Amino acid sequence: MTSQKTNSKTIKIAVVGDVHDQWEEEDGIALKHLGVDLVLFVGDFGNESVDVVRAIASLNIPKAAIMGNHDAWYTATEWGRKKCPYDRTKENWVQQQLDLLGESHVGYSKLDFPNWNLTVVGGRPFSWGGSEWKYADFYQEWFGVTSFEDSTARIVAAAKSGAYEKIIFIGHNGPIGLGERPEDPCGKDWHPIGGDFGDPDLAEAIAQSMIAGKTIPLVTFGHMHHTLRHTKKEPRKRVFTSPEGVVYLNAASVPRIVETNSGKQRNFSIVLLEGGSVSQVSLIWVGKDFSVASEEILYKKPTPVVQTA
Repeated sequence: MTSQKTNSKTIKIAVVGDVHDQWEEEDGIALKHLGVDLVLFVGDFGNESVDVVRAIASLNIPKAAIMGNHDAWYTATEWGRKKCPYDRTKENWVQQQLDLLGESHVGYSKLDFPNWNLTVVGGRPFSWGGSEWKYADFYQEWFGVTSFEDSTARIVAAAKSGAYEKIIFIGHNGPIGLGERPEDPCGKDWHPIGGDFGDPDLAEAIAQSMIAGKTIPLVTFGHMHHTLRHTKKEPRKRVFTSPEGVVYLNAASVPRIVETNSGKQRNFSIVLLEGGSVSQVSLIWVGKDFSVASEEILYKKPTPVVQTA
């Protein structure tokens, strides 16, 4: 029997935070065991790690991905090009990654998922974060984008071209506006400490998409690792909820694979989308037998208070 296209169905989404070369065959098997419907990758697969992207591209589960700053590590900056380990006149690892992902790469683009009346829209690919326009030559050459305003327009156009009113945004870095403390989802935790390091173009694109009538239950991203540089007493704030009910999730739990006394464990952020909104977000660690070794609930949708006479 085919599943009905309905907003009432619970959609189980896995968000894979910054990979940084930590992707194994067991990760795909773990996702199958978890029974996820959709996988979202928020970038930083490695330093232009074509082999990692190839393995992820072959994953036989509905997916969408965006590239991170490390995914153009030897291409986007002058200092990176000087360290480039391959002959740039003969190979182009950035293009190889994009070719492997194909339509699954939603940076400045979108992917419709008819089974769930859902569109996934990507923010600016290869984002470094912050309110300074970086990689000017790179963005001009690859995307014809020369400013945050251009970038916003590209993201909004992708959102408006989506087949569905319900949109999930994915970015490598999150939007500006989630807090200025170093512990906030996109807070600056290096010297000088503090300040909002979110992306202005993504924030503006989200706002414009809402004005255009889109419903946005989830915005997810990575880049700013959960482990803070200035303190080990607490992790970064992983979830932020806006007054409009949008759930913002930072999924960058790095390293995403760790060795424990009982063997390897790998993490995934799990989002449950129910009735068109996020009902729960958790960070899970999967053990060697593919069972959930631990689960940390990061968000639960508040239960409406029933007024009694």
